[in-house]
Amino acid sequence: MKTLIYEELENKRVKCGICNHFCTIEPGKRGICQVRENRDGELISLVYPKIISRAIDPIEKKPIFHLLPGSTSYSIATEGCNFQCSFCQNSSISQIPMNQNRSIRGADINPEKIVDQAINSDCASISYTYTEPTVYFELALETAKIAHSKGLRNVFVTNGFMSKKVIEIVAPYLDAANVDLKAFNDNFYRKQCKGRLEPIKENLILMKSLGILVEVTTLLIPDLNDEPSEIRAMAQFIANDLGIQTPWHISRFHPCYQMTDRGSTPIATLKMAFDAGKDAGLRYVYTGNAPGLDSENTFCHVCGRVLIQRVVYNIKNHITSDGRCPDCGTKLYGIF
Repeated sequence: MKTLIYEELENKRVKCGICNHFCTIEPGKRGICQVRENRDGELISLVYPKIISRAIDPIEKKPIFHLLPGSTSYSIATEGCNFQCSFCQNSSISQIPMNQNRSIRGADINPEKIVDQAINSDCASISYTYTEPTVYFELALETAKIAHSKGLRNVFVTNGFMSKKVIEIVAPYLDAANVDLKAFNDNFYRKQCKGRLEPIKENLILMKSLGILVEVTTLLIPDLNDEPSEIRAMAQFIANDLGIQTPWHISRFHPCYQMTDRGSTPIATLKMAFDAGKDAGLRYVYTGNAPGLDSENTFCHVCGRVLIQRVVYNIKNHITSDGRCPDCGTKLYGIF
């Protein structure tokens, strides 16, 4: 399928408009994501509609805690990614086009069938996840439009490096996004991910302005992005620029992929980041990959009542049918 957003240049070169790399691609070559190829002056998506992974997941696994808690989400992905994170937790599918002779794998499943499978599986939403959804944006957009028309919610789990045009196009159909804010310094993004920080900050603000429910996730990696001053600055950005109601998931790193030179994140670091979020005024701060911390519950920010209890993916929901605290009537941020 032809890429939805690109510009034709001289000598059959093209400039991709899907993400903030804005790759200029020569004939016969591919962009950084390795799944868009210039074929005689046309930019073609190589992953439409090649689904490499499908699963029925708890929505909390995304992690999304403030959209239909306790529901299931039909999760899909293709191969490829526009980042090259040295600590990628899904490298077996995200980096395959670069690691295995440029081949693209996956089963051909069209958007209508994806939606039908989600409905038949009693899922309340479709999540575009596991790899970066904007590398298969054409498939995600078509699927999201059909899902939206049939009453399903749509969720992006994303690195946030897409172009603003992509956000504006998908916003009418996108209910929620969990965005990885991987660090709060540009050097980390350039060295560890082959990306940049500033476009992600701008896109987070844009998503919020367009009415998308945004949750933020940060994987804390020892000695790379866990400096207390950086964590405090990140928490202040979330609170001031996105709003104190924005959920922040602080996740524990474990060695994987190309980053096996350090141990897991100390629990004390997670607690420090949790406190930084609370000190910044954030109402909903969660820690992940750290059983026993007991900080995945959602509390009423006014009276302190436990509203949603979470033990792994077992959910006890105490909010009212319209999303309020049963004790004081305070409205909980989210979609219920």
